[in-house]
Amino acid sequence: MIQQERLIQEFISLVQVDSETRFEQDICVVLKQKFSSLGLHVVEDDSKGKSGHGAGNLICTLEATDNNAAIPTIFFTSHMDTVAPGKGIKPIIGEDGFIRSDGTTILGSDDKAGIAAMLEGILVLKEQKIPHGRIQFVITVGEESGLKGARAMDRSVMEAEFGFALDSNGAIGDIATAAPGRAEIEIIFHGKSAHAGVNPEDGISAIQVASKAVSRMSLGRIDNETTANIGSFSGVGPLNVVCDKVKLEAEARSIVQHKLEAQIAAMKQACESAAADAGTTCEFKADIVYASYMHDDSAPVVQLTARALSTLGLTARTFHSGGGSDANIFNGMGIPTVNLAVGYHDIHTTNEHIAIDDLVKTAELLVAIVKEAAKA
Repeated sequence: MIQQERLIQEFISLVQVDSETRFEQDICVVLKQKFSSLGLHVVEDDSKGKSGHGAGNLICTLEATDNNAAIPTIFFTSHMDTVAPGKGIKPIIGEDGFIRSDGTTILGSDDKAGIAAMLEGILVLKEQKIPHGRIQFVITVGEESGLKGARAMDRSVMEAEFGFALDSNGAIGDIATAAPGRAEIEIIFHGKSAHAGVNPEDGISAIQVASKAVSRMSLGRIDNETTANIGSFSGVGPLNVVCDKVKLEAEARSIVQHKLEAQIAAMKQACESAAADAGTTCEFKADIVYASYMHDDSAPVVQLTARALSTLGLTARTFHSGGGSDANIFNGMGIPTVNLAVGYHDIHTTNEHIAIDDLVKTAELLVAIVKEAAKA
């Protein structure tokens, strides 16, 4: 069914097109041509101006086969951007059945493995004349820079009732049924400058205030569903002057939305109390950039995936992810979406690699999901 050599060559060709996040223009042109040549209706949305990236998101629609318009519309999503270093990727097919880069760059299987599986899956659907409903293939920009492409997408372009992201680590069969929402936090502490040697008692050290605030925060692993982290702490000035301004950048995540909100509130309270104790002020800004999602194992989208896996002789294994993905955004749009493992390893490093067998299984799973959806 899946033509392995064709799939390998498709993947190899995709990873050789430079597409570091914010510079997706070249890969976007290539993907438009590839999906259009397969007979899909391809639209590049107008998110480019909002996201600041090199292209818009692609919405590629495969119409239902004859007399199957009543089958629920589903969607698959992957992202076209990669992390750095992703310029001039030279993929190598190893004798051990894995594909790697030459070690000077990433490979780009995150997430061009998902895109290659889509293209091969579409070919198989057509070649085998497999009945199916309407399917949307959504290829986003800016996933690696904070889900910016999906966040800028207009909900009205999405017609699917449920969907599947092909963008998770793990073995084929792993299903991320939950992922945390994420808040980006900026905190500015105001102190009072004074000569550090002559009259330090007249100053208020913003560094000390910020340090006391951080010491009052619960950080790291808060519980099984919640984390928080201070990413940067910046207070720069001359050695002989009491520092009067410090900026902190932080994040908080939780799979449970009210826990995320509670963690933000606790961090804000720690900052405000430390500032008040020192007789000064702080500014606290928190932006929930994407919401959490959680599906029970009995959810229809999870059950459909499990049935599809079983037809391939694979076992479904659900888990809760610690990182966000475009699946968060689509769930936030009200479209039940799970994130499926693609089988890549050591992503975001020059050791990134993927097994050819897992490329094949991902494409097989896509076709199996389409078949199961047609039975619904």
